[in-house]
Amino acid sequence: MRLFVAAFGALPRGLARALGAGVGAVAYRLLKRLRRTGLRNLQLAFPESSDAERERILRAEYRHLGLLLAEFCQMTKYTPEQASRFIRYEGLENYEAAQQRGKGVLVLTGHLGAWELSSFYHSLMGRPMGMVIRRLDNPLVDAFVNRIRCLHGNRVMHKDDFARGLLAAMRNGESVGILMDTNMTPPQGVFVPFFGVMACTASGLARVAQKTQAAVLPGFLLWRAEEQRYVLHFGETLQLVQTGDAEADAVANTALFTAVMESYIRQYPEQWLWLHRRWKTRPAGEAGIYG
Repeated sequence: MRLFVAAFGALPRGLARALGAGVGAVAYRLLKRLRRTGLRNLQLAFPESSDAERERILRAEYRHLGLLLAEFCQMTKYTPEQASRFIRYEGLENYEAAQQRGKGVLVLTGHLGAWELSSFYHSLMGRPMGMVIRRLDNPLVDAFVNRIRCLHGNRVMHKDDFARGLLAAMRNGESVGILMDTNMTPPQGVFVPFFGVMACTASGLARVAQKTQAAVLPGFLLWRAEEQRYVLHFGETLQLVQTGDAEADAVANTALFTAVMESYIRQYPEQWLWLHRRWKTRPAGEAGIYG
C-alpha cells in the first residue's frame, strides 16, 4: 500500500488521474461480482432506466473510483494554494452558521463524490473535524490510511466505539462527519425508505442530534464536470422532527437524512458507491435481494 501510494503520489496530478481512470476501467471488466451488485442496485434505484443507461452509470462510477484512488495518493503533497486550484467551497456560510450555534456540528455525508478528499481539504483549509469510520481489516493499512487522513488535524472515531466520543465532541462544539449510507443490522439500524426500497440504516446520527441538539447539515465534495473541479458543498441545517417520542423521532429523522442523501445521489449518480450491498439486510420475512 505504501509503495502504491508513493508511486502514484510521485506523479504529476494529471498523469496520476489518467492512470487512476485506467485502473477503474480495468476493474470494471475484472470485478464481475461487484459489477453484478452495482447493476442490481441500479435496477432497484432506477427501475425506469434502460439496461444501457444503468451500465453507463456503473462504468462512470468505476472511472470515478479510479480517480479517487489517484487523488488519495496525491493528498500528502497538497498545499492550500494547490488544492484551491481544483477545489472550491459552496455553502461554507451554512457550515459556519451551524458552528456558531455552539452545540456541535454533525455533517451528514456518505460514499458520494470524493469522500476521502472532502474532510482532508476541510482540514487543509484550517477546519479540522472528526470522522466516524470503520476500521480497515488490515491494521497496518488502517494506521497508514489514518495517518494521511489526519495530517492536518482531523481525528478518527471508529464505528465500533464512537458513541461516547461523539457525545463529548458535540459538548465541546466540535464538528464530526458521519457516513450513513451503508447497510446496517438491527438494533443499530432502522428500516427507512431509500430509493423507494426499505433499507436498514444507522440511526446513531439522529439519536445523537436529538440528545445534544447539535446542528445537522449535508456536506459532500462533488465533481462538477462543467467546471472541471470539485466543489465542497454544505447544505442548510436540517430541521429535525421533535415530537417528544424519542424512538419515533429517531426513525423519522433517519428517514429525513436518508431522503436528503438520496436527493444528492440522484443529482450525481455516477459518483455514488453502487458496489456496496446497501439493501442486504431485509425486514423480517422478506426475501434477500442479492441472491
